Amino acid sequence: MPASGELPARAVAELGRRPFGIYVHVPFCITRCGYCDFNTYTDLGGLQATFAATAVREIELARRVLGDAAPPVQTVFVGGGTPTLLPTEDLGAILRAIDTAFGLAPDAEVTTEANPDSVDADSVKRLRDEGFTRISFGMQSAVPHVLRVLDRTHTPGRPEAAVQEARAAGFEQVSLDLIYGTPGESDDDWVASLDAAVQAEPTHVSAYSLIVEDGTRLGRQVARGELPAPDDDVLADRYLMADERLAHLGWYEVSNWGEPCRHNVGYWTGGDWWGIGPGAHSHVGGVRWWNVKHPTTYAARLDAMSSPGAARELLTDEERRVERILLEVRLRTGVPLLLLTDRGRDAVRKYAGDGLLTVDEGRAVLTTRGRLLADAVVRDLVE
Repeated sequence: MPASGELPARAVAELGRRPFGIYVHVPFCITRCGYCDFNTYTDLGGLQATFAATAVREIELARRVLGDAAPPVQTVFVGGGTPTLLPTEDLGAILRAIDTAFGLAPDAEVTTEANPDSVDADSVKRLRDEGFTRISFGMQSAVPHVLRVLDRTHTPGRPEAAVQEARAAGFEQVSLDLIYGTPGESDDDWVASLDAAVQAEPTHVSAYSLIVEDGTRLGRQVARGELPAPDDDVLADRYLMADERLAHLGWYEVSNWGEPCRHNVGYWTGGDWWGIGPGAHSHVGGVRWWNVKHPTTYAARLDAMSSPGAARELLTDEERRVERILLEVRLRTGVPLLLLTDRGRDAVRKYAGDGLLTVDEGRAVLTTRGRLLADAVVRDLVE
């Protein structure tokens, strides 16, 4: 990655053809959940206090690199970590810096993630006042023993209360994240979590199967035989339970129901975005790069007026085509048949006959059963 952060001219020339977003990675947590392999850190108080100023320097770098070709920002997503460990004023300062550097589109979607116990009625009101339009709470489960296995710190009922506080503060879009397949979770536990989430009346729900990652506390527990690994058949059943109880919201991506998160749709449809923060990934015009991971190194690079980028790759046209298929097939709008080779279109006909795909207006769309087997289906579509 060049120290200047400079991008190839052909990549910059593509700006404006697709939605442009900004992702901000806030890598701080009070505790680290046992299943999490994200780039997060605890006990970095000094770096946490100066994070907003450091992030603003990368925003200014992004503006210099992209120049006048940069379109207004359509979406901002502040993730982590736990972004709401930062003072609300710091999050607002980052958002204002993005607006100053690029301009926020009049209808920009501006999301922050939050742990339910890291906010209260006053802080969500201040987040709304700072310009955030969407908030996503990490609920994961409504069952105490499941939350303990996941090392979640909030109590049952707190996520639902946080949804109501966000609504009262003026947030029109409120999301809840759920995880299914936790060791020790029963079908009844999962139904209880789904029912609690539905009763909270969010506008969006994400439900992901638990993935046991190497190097995590949960991964070590499973490897030692202290906890069982998730069972694929159980995960499939839990997914169908989720799809049934969230049907009133409507699915738009394999693991997401409700009013679409425009920022994530940008990822899934090959959009452009600049990732701010330690370990954040970016993509502009077929160039993908990622920042150094540790907050100390990240800050030092920017203090030295150098890009925090660790490395990058220039995607070929074929790689971009394959990635579009891999991601767009997961969407309710499906994948355009024009992206497929003759062998890929043959696979569509086969899977349509098997009831895993439908074809509608030149696009291949997964059926409910197809969503359960999406990974197997897509392997043939990219041929």
